[in-house]
Amino acid sequence: MEINKAEISSAAAASDKSATELRGAEILIRSLQAEGVKHVWGYPGGAVLHIYDALYRQESIQHVLVRHEQAAVHAADGYARATGDVGVALVTSGPGLTNAVTGIATAYMDSIPMVIISGQVPTAAIGLDAFQECDTVGITRPIVKHNFLVKDAADMADVVKKAFHIARTGRPGPVVIDVPKDVSFNKTPYTGYPSSVHMRSYNPVRKGHSGQIRKALQLLMSAKRPYIYTGGGVVLANAAPELRKLAALTGYPVTNTLMGLGAFPASNPQFLGMLGMHGTLEANYAMQHCDVLLAVGARFDDRVIGNPKHFASMDRKIVHIDIDPSSISKRVKVDVPIVGDVKEVLGELIAMIEEGALKPNESALQEWWATINEWRARDCMAYDSNNTSVIKPQKVIQTLWEMTKDADAYVTSDVGQHQMWAAQYYRFDEPRRWINSGGLGTMGVGIPYAMGIKLAKPESEVFCVTGEGSVQMNIQELSTCLQYNTPIKVLSLNNRYLGMVRQWQEIEYSGRYSHSYMDALPNFVKLAEAYGHVGMLIEDPRDVEPALREARKLKDRTVFMDFRTDPTENVFPMVQAGKGITEMLLTSEDL
Repeated sequence: MEINKAEISSAAAASDKSATELRGAEILIRSLQAEGVKHVWGYPGGAVLHIYDALYRQESIQHVLVRHEQAAVHAADGYARATGDVGVALVTSGPGLTNAVTGIATAYMDSIPMVIISGQVPTAAIGLDAFQECDTVGITRPIVKHNFLVKDAADMADVVKKAFHIARTGRPGPVVIDVPKDVSFNKTPYTGYPSSVHMRSYNPVRKGHSGQIRKALQLLMSAKRPYIYTGGGVVLANAAPELRKLAALTGYPVTNTLMGLGAFPASNPQFLGMLGMHGTLEANYAMQHCDVLLAVGARFDDRVIGNPKHFASMDRKIVHIDIDPSSISKRVKVDVPIVGDVKEVLGELIAMIEEGALKPNESALQEWWATINEWRARDCMAYDSNNTSVIKPQKVIQTLWEMTKDADAYVTSDVGQHQMWAAQYYRFDEPRRWINSGGLGTMGVGIPYAMGIKLAKPESEVFCVTGEGSVQMNIQELSTCLQYNTPIKVLSLNNRYLGMVRQWQEIEYSGRYSHSYMDALPNFVKLAEAYGHVGMLIEDPRDVEPALREARKLKDRTVFMDFRTDPTENVFPMVQAGKGITEMLLTSEDL
């Protein structure tokens, strides 16, 4: 349902003579139209019925009725991650909002631009423990970039304009708009959607300080063991072209965090793989032993650098580029901080390299690459790929990658072992193709993410890599997939365990598998069929490739593939909690 030019013009332009009387709900919908919103994921309830009535009386915005409010926010989140647009979700008051909290927190931790509209009890009832009342502003304050309580219908358009502006600028994030029922019903003069927004207290810096960028350039060009460490900020800023150009100009090695995969092509020989707790040996060793580190849109979190004291034991100079000043020197002290939009700062740095006389130290760089290649020779990603008795989960991911590496494909995941195997063995060459929950680590996101992406990218192939534990947390959304014709392919790596919990219990708790085994799993094939989809059970390694090929042929059907995988397989490499990033377990023999 495309928004036509007349509707956008009508929504955005002010009346030339007299204001039109509209209800708050109608102004809200016109504001969303003016922002170019095409899809809203939601679930109705008493406090938002006026908004749903306004939605009913227009055709440019498609509302997607999910089966749980958490999935509404996750679906809008997946849409935002894949497109770069602001995702929009709509929930009712009380339990509608509290059900959405996990989705909001997930987006907040990964800096995803979203606007969540929540219903609220009438203004006169706020604070009186009315039916389905909760303190939305108070509950969401720690997990949003900002939130609004709309107290007057006359403020609606201005609030929406500010919400979208805050969500998509600076370090992106979710914004909540709480709308009391009477505010959505009341009429007020409407003169059009604001054409601009000015907020004195909110003015994020975009352009980096040129002096600091020159200092960074001098450090980078004098480095003997340089390293470019990039995170999700590169993806969010659409700065992958600049990152690739910088790497080509310098010849320096590059690593991505879990959230940054695809920003630099995995197929490029300069890419050392993902770093961190389940990163490659060469990526982690280069991180520890480099003498100049360029950190771009990353935050040195615990899963990346391990023990900060161990990381600080090696002397190195650090340049850190980030749009959010609070992320710089938060966990690791840096030498050259640069606050600004990653895309703009990298662009200025590239221009200085191209125009200046400073060049990389080629002889030192050759020695550095020789050391890196020695680490690479270890092949830390090796596994029993020729096993014919049981399906190895890594093999499923590798087979999927071989089949789709030249296709227009998106991969979502839930959280657990399957997530790490997908990150390790699916070699992403483009940004916004790998959609997962990084910061919060939220189980149950995979299917909602996938259906949100499929709605935005109907011609693309969308695969959800999940596990039998994660998938059951939002499996009801298979019903939504059928109703809205979003044919996704679900790959469940079913090892009958909460795999990552079991792995930690094996390593850290002497094999005491406390409540990590599932004794009563459903028949996923029949369950998928009950939802109107295709179900497949794959138990033989020889059937992995044929099953994937068959599923891909069913372009217009959602297919649930239940792969019965090795229940003893662990994710390696692994850095245990409290250890340094070079203190790695590479195989089960290291236990």
